[in-house]
Amino acid sequence: MPVDYHIHTFRCGHAVGTVEEVVAAARRKGLKEFGFSEHLPMYWLPEEKRNPELAMPWSHLEIYISEVRQARVANPDLSIKLGIEADYIPGHEEELKGILSSLPLDYVLGSVHFLGDWAFDDPECIEEYKNHDIRDLYCRYFQHVQQAAASGLFDILSHPDLIKKFGFKPDGPLTDLYRKTVRVMKQYDVCADVNTAGWRYPCAELYPSPEFLRLCLAHGVPVTLGSDAHKPEQVGEGLDRAVALLKEIGFRQVATFKQRKRTMIDL
Repeated sequence: MPVDYHIHTFRCGHAVGTVEEVVAAARRKGLKEFGFSEHLPMYWLPEEKRNPELAMPWSHLEIYISEVRQARVANPDLSIKLGIEADYIPGHEEELKGILSSLPLDYVLGSVHFLGDWAFDDPECIEEYKNHDIRDLYCRYFQHVQQAAASGLFDILSHPDLIKKFGFKPDGPLTDLYRKTVRVMKQYDVCADVNTAGWRYPCAELYPSPEFLRLCLAHGVPVTLGSDAHKPEQVGEGLDRAVALLKEIGFRQVATFKQRKRTMIDL
């Protein structure tokens, strides 16, 4: 069984399950290495505007770290990694850099969930898509992803084509947009999160798409794996299917992380 580096617990406000319950689920699935990647508090907003249903409050951050450390001690036969999923917000790079450098992390997932104030992947905000030209929206989204890659803040880019979540796709090919993004990821040595959650949503496709992944392989961009589990029973979900697709495309290795250092292992 491969690794699963994208797992959430109840602390993010929109998931269920404790660290202990996730570990038990990982054992049942046969996972030997997996990582927690809780949503970093919404650092770019004043406290009164932070939504506790989108990311954990600051008061939970140290508790979260402690819980993962305790799980490591209690399960010495497993390789349990401490990660964080941090939103990339243009203009707040230095603030985020300071936060991340203070934490004892194995890896940092960088995500684009917001375009301005719009949480475009939130089902409650789906109506906003009607107010945008979809191709322009894709260009804007991938520009943010490219900026995130170039920031040097992240080890992994989460679900790199998340903008397709609800099935909104522009007419015509996206190859040039994908290729430009992949080239920036290669330039700044950032890994792609092959995220099985896309199969659970209206887009019904792995994040990122097979075309994006073929470009990653062609340009030498490494990949890792994540279920984006938001409840214990989703831990490891879809990973075998994702591995089969990666092998079909031509990947032979995936990335693992320890103390922000990457090591490639065979699929």
